[in-house]
Amino acid sequence: MPSLPMSSRWWLWLLLLALGGAFFVNLNAWGVLESSEARYAEIGREMLVGQDWLHPRLLGIQHFHKPPVTYWLTAAGLGLFGSSAGAVRVLPVLAVLGQVALMYGLGLLLFSGDKRRAIATAVVYGTLPVVLISALNVTTDAYLATLELLSAYAFVRYHYTPAGKPAAGWLYLGWVALGLGFLTKGPVAVVLPLMAVISLHTNRAAPRRPWSAHHLLAVLLFVLAGLSWYLLLLLDDPKFLRYFLFEHTVQRFANAATFNRAKPWWFYVVLAPLGSLPWSAVLITEVVRNGWRGLCTRWQQVLLWWVLVPLVFFSLSKSKLLLYVLPIFPGVALLTVELLGRRTDAVLFRWYVGFMSLFGLLLGAMCLLPIFGPGFGLTISPVTAMWPAGGVVVLLLTHLFWDEVRIAPKLLVLTVVFTMGLLVSAKAFLGQVEGQANGSRPVAERLEQLKLAQRPVLVYNELLPSLAFEQHKLPISLYDGNHSLQRETQFERDEQWRRHLINLQDPADTVALGAWLRQRPVVLTKKELPTERQYLVKGLSKHEQVGPWTIYY
Repeated sequence: MPSLPMSSRWWLWLLLLALGGAFFVNLNAWGVLESSEARYAEIGREMLVGQDWLHPRLLGIQHFHKPPVTYWLTAAGLGLFGSSAGAVRVLPVLAVLGQVALMYGLGLLLFSGDKRRAIATAVVYGTLPVVLISALNVTTDAYLATLELLSAYAFVRYHYTPAGKPAAGWLYLGWVALGLGFLTKGPVAVVLPLMAVISLHTNRAAPRRPWSAHHLLAVLLFVLAGLSWYLLLLLDDPKFLRYFLFEHTVQRFANAATFNRAKPWWFYVVLAPLGSLPWSAVLITEVVRNGWRGLCTRWQQVLLWWVLVPLVFFSLSKSKLLLYVLPIFPGVALLTVELLGRRTDAVLFRWYVGFMSLFGLLLGAMCLLPIFGPGFGLTISPVTAMWPAGGVVVLLLTHLFWDEVRIAPKLLVLTVVFTMGLLVSAKAFLGQVEGQANGSRPVAERLEQLKLAQRPVLVYNELLPSLAFEQHKLPISLYDGNHSLQRETQFERDEQWRRHLINLQDPADTVALGAWLRQRPVVLTKKELPTERQYLVKGLSKHEQVGPWTIYY
């Protein structure tokens, strides 16, 4: 890796500014999307409106599928930045930028203070597609990954602090971050910090620190931070013990059908490399070339404990989504930089040519989407193609006119430039196709144009928190067999929830339904209404199509 003419911190700030600028441009171009993002956004909105910070609610019904940190932060984003979709995405973006900075810190520790490789580690991590996706998708995953990475960094920093220098603060930070991670997504928060600690203790060359009273105090802080919310709810209702321990820990891991996330065992084996291209191609190629014996003990431990063991662990789980496996990617970035740093400029140039070809191909394909999109049911304005076209131009200008002769910085800068172009282009396209991408903003906007926004909205057989978020009010959900509308009402203290969830298959609910129908509501359906449900739109003389939805009014 080449020497840096500026301090490495300047390069880190430039990287964060470049990625941050690309993230924040047009962040509100599309509305929140079903199902996960809309769910978190709407729960945060209802929490902010109701000021109940202990009992998350989704469409008026208590919802305890996750601990509250993500909901708190989503509500904070809405309170600080307004009520838009962009507002709930600000803090996840900042969380991911924090991860990039932490990767620089981890690189300094594991590369023995080599600032060039530390910057390279931050670049590789910050340009992984799966990391970019997590920043623009309002779920627990970006926050959890940040807290796991902070905890892992603090534990590694604690171990690497020279004897005689104060280090207890890093120990406390590691355990508190772990506790907050536990309060974000439960026991899975321990995966990356645990793997980092195991890799240190199984490497005889790694530094050791003696046990002390600080360890006990730090664990107590973890308990206070990580279990506080759970204990408060247990005091409120003892049924939460079985709910959290069995239904939302054991069953989520062992039975994906519980949450409809069943995937085959090889899901991550395929998706993790695809979600980290092109760096995963570099890593796999170089690992095969070097072999296990070609790695020193430190990097054998990183490969084993930071990448392979977590990958196996998550693959054993029956419940799988791509972002669940984010904890393996710090190890991926570190190993990629270590192995590329061993290669000659001739080899790096071949990778540079491959990256340039791939990036040009991807941006070029995006330029053609307005032409070929209709064949896939997508209507995209030709003007939108100017964003990827601009990315291609910048890539070419960087290649032709930057007179840097060293390949390593050119490869890193090339990837950052492409990532910026990809982010800006992808957001422009999402704004064009959000209706097909399960967003409800086009429906809410059309209801506003028709002056129907104040009428009750009856949503047939679909859970649609994105519409509630866009309209800032709860729709009435009509259950007719869709499992997503089978809500958990066992913790409700009264029957108020029945006003906004009506079971069409239960004659007892027809009284509440009749009251809504007499108010000349808007009826929203994704599929044609069955014959026996046509009475829902009786008296509604008009209808029109907005994306996949039919609006009756």
